[in-house]
Amino acid sequence: MNKTIRRASVFCLLMVLALLVRATWVQAYEARALADDEHNRRNTIAQYAQPLGDIIVAGSPVTGSKRTSGGDLQYKRTYTQGELYAAVTGYSSQAYGATQLEGIYSDVLDGTDDRLKNPADVITGRQTAPGSVLTTIDPDVQKAAFEALGDDKGAAVAMDPKTGRILGMVSSPSYDPSGISGTADGDAWQELLDDKDKPLVNRALRQPLAPGSTFKLVVAAAALEDGLYGSVDEPTDSPDPYTLPGTTTVLKNESSTAPCENATLRTALKYSCNTVFAKAAADLGQDKVKAMADRFGFDTKELDVPVRASESVYPTGMDKAQTALTGIGQFEVTATPMQMAMVSAALANGGELAAPHMVSQVTDENGATLEEFPDGDTERVVSGSTAEQLRSAMVTVVEEGTGTNARIPGAEVGGKTGTAQNGVDNSNTPYAWFTSYAKDRSTGKEVAVAVVVEDSGSARSEVSGNGLAAPIAQKMMKAALGG
Repeated sequence: MNKTIRRASVFCLLMVLALLVRATWVQAYEARALADDEHNRRNTIAQYAQPLGDIIVAGSPVTGSKRTSGGDLQYKRTYTQGELYAAVTGYSSQAYGATQLEGIYSDVLDGTDDRLKNPADVITGRQTAPGSVLTTIDPDVQKAAFEALGDDKGAAVAMDPKTGRILGMVSSPSYDPSGISGTADGDAWQELLDDKDKPLVNRALRQPLAPGSTFKLVVAAAALEDGLYGSVDEPTDSPDPYTLPGTTTVLKNESSTAPCENATLRTALKYSCNTVFAKAAADLGQDKVKAMADRFGFDTKELDVPVRASESVYPTGMDKAQTALTGIGQFEVTATPMQMAMVSAALANGGELAAPHMVSQVTDENGATLEEFPDGDTERVVSGSTAEQLRSAMVTVVEEGTGTNARIPGAEVGGKTGTAQNGVDNSNTPYAWFTSYAKDRSTGKEVAVAVVVEDSGSARSEVSGNGLAAPIAQKMMKAALGG
């Protein structure tokens, strides 16, 4: 063999080896990345090649699948009472992807999760039958919240204080996920995007707002745990009106006749005295208030229920005047309804916060458990004594104070109202809040609820936590207790 042929042969051999190495690399190392690439249409074709698994509420599916009439996507997602459960399910769209439970458990619901496969399926890559997602939602609580919110813009969350099970989650305005589940729903999708009320946003989890006076429960807990005050019935050192530290700004109370001067924490919660809690926050200092807020769940960046909730924030780097304003849930304090439900739930559960969760089980087609979420995984937030005292004060709020619209005959009900400023110099309609718990005296059944009404169309003078949010909470609590 002459020299030229030998060189050419060696070069060709090297090229073949390079091709073999590249092919091996692609098959062995890059296959998963290529398969998972968002531009790989085969994934979407496979996802909708068979009916999807279902999201289950109280033993019944709230989702389904429908055979399509043409194209390479054989099935599309359908929803039973889609608007009612949109804040729970999210959507699964052939064109726009999937969100919330539909997105988190997409592999289970379309049958591609490896846990659904036997060894032969893994080797052959055969698509298996999909699994199901079992939620903790109580349909009666969900319906009560949805109907009570009606056309109001806002959100509501209910949870079992002992187990952490989320019993209801509603965001309003809602939308029907069926309307955007196909490939030809561009007009409906754009309408949702253009809607100024943002129906695609889950306000229960993803819309932190100023919590207003509902945050006074956190400040009261900090004051008791720190020993600033020995009990909810000990007089405080609270002038009325109160001048914010280092300023000439005078903070007043909503009612000029309320007995807020040196009021006890019970009386201050009953009448929602701004002066008492602003001064308590300033006296405690931002570090102590923040420490208590964080124990309730504020400033948690990864609160997954399993849908991730936006972070509820207690700010830092404040002066004493700003710290005082946080005592009444203003300045830069923000909270989601989920967070404020957690506050009431911890107090209702003797000071222990059960991890909130909306899914109980993930199963395969035969009902075998793939994943399970335990009830009652708790962390202590405050002492049993502090929780008991604050529950007693919250009952006073409902029985005698600003939360009377939450009363339920035969049940122990405690709550806290809030009316939070909105916009520069409170130029926009205030937010109406209510956070509460209820316990059936005969059965021992319990529930914790938080409601926010961002806008009900009411005149500013008619906006209050008791007037707008408490009636919604009352209906949810009554449904949870079986009333």
